[in-house]
Amino acid sequence: RLTPKQFGAVLLLGMTGVLGYNVAFFFGLQTVEASRAGLIIALNPVGITLLSALIGGEPLTPTRSLGVLISMIGAMLVISRGDIALLTTGIGSGELALFGCVLCWSLYSVIGRRAMLDLTPLTAVTYSATAGTLLLLPLALSHNLLQDLGSYNPAAFASVFYLAIFGTVLGFLWYYQAIRTIGTVRSGVFINFVPLFAVLFGVILLGENLSSSLIQGAILVTTGVWFTNHGTWSKQQ
Repeated sequence: RLTPKQFGAVLLLGMTGVLGYNVAFFFGLQTVEASRAGLIIALNPVGITLLSALIGGEPLTPTRSLGVLISMIGAMLVISRGDIALLTTGIGSGELALFGCVLCWSLYSVIGRRAMLDLTPLTAVTYSATAGTLLLLPLALSHNLLQDLGSYNPAAFASVFYLAIFGTVLGFLWYYQAIRTIGTVRSGVFINFVPLFAVLFGVILLGENLSSSLIQGAILVTTGVWFTNHGTWSKQQ
């Protein structure tokens, strides 16, 4: 049974990591192309690092800052495929919504570490996901999404099931387990492996071309993750 303090924490987690993030993300994708959206989402480790230093009690060391920066550049290189033009277009409401995603996920990460001082990762994820789902329900009802369930084909249900189990339950749980074990900043920088693996699986499963930007980005992301984790890792051994 949750205490009032714990209830407030998981409610904030549901509002930021489930409600706020998803609403802002899909609103942004209505007007922003996927590649450009990916570039903005790649700023997640930067937001996590800054918020962790401001309110999370994790120091902003030069080594960590360098690692996050290198990893971010690598992720952007992979997503943009080396096309600098994606970085030079203007900012509209869609882009602002996606920056809101970054803020929501950064808050979800930092608040989550505080919440897990007296909650297990499984408890934090379960209650926050439940809270977020209940908060999303009025939006789903207002857009008649539940009434349209009968029109979805089996492939759509399979996709949703996959996202629910692997992308949400296991993904969120393992992420929180990592935060509890090695900290918010060191866990957050691994997010930049997401676009790398997305493009890599496109090469393996869909036969897409293996570009030089993927190889260069992979080297930068891996180097950045190593820098971010190496300084504190060496001290903990």
